[in-house]
Amino acid sequence: MSKPVTPLLTVDIIIEMVDRPGRPIVLIERRYPPPGWALPGGFVDVGETLEIAAVREAREETSLDIRLKLLLGNYSDPARDSRGHTASAVYIAEALGEPQAADDARHLALYDPHDTPLLAFDHARIMTDYLHYLDTGTVPALRG
Repeated sequence: MSKPVTPLLTVDIIIEMVDRPGRPIVLIERRYPPPGWALPGGFVDVGETLEIAAVREAREETSLDIRLKLLLGNYSDPARDSRGHTASAVYIAEALGEPQAADDARHLALYDPHDTPLLAFDHARIMTDYLHYLDTGTVPALRG
């Protein structure tokens, strides 16, 4: 049997800075195309779980050690990434300390989740779902 062709697997992380007033979130300005501001995240390596990948990617891009809180959802629209079809597990996490841009992050900034810049990929949709979670305490309903 031939190996199936499937979307690439990724993780994205909404990192809440719990030691700051208002619990701002961490966004990175991407170093590589496509340009723009985005949630920290990246590709899952062979042999790692989604959770381990999320912790690793957060550390690589923000220099933060995070604690995963919950899985916000899975995002798999074939058009979500202009480089090709990806499917992403998106986590909400908490962190303390001083984030530093590293690896694929050109710059890093803290934002009020209600007031973010224009975001790359489908991260604006993810932020809408995150705001729903903040308002209701529940993850959004599944979409078809």
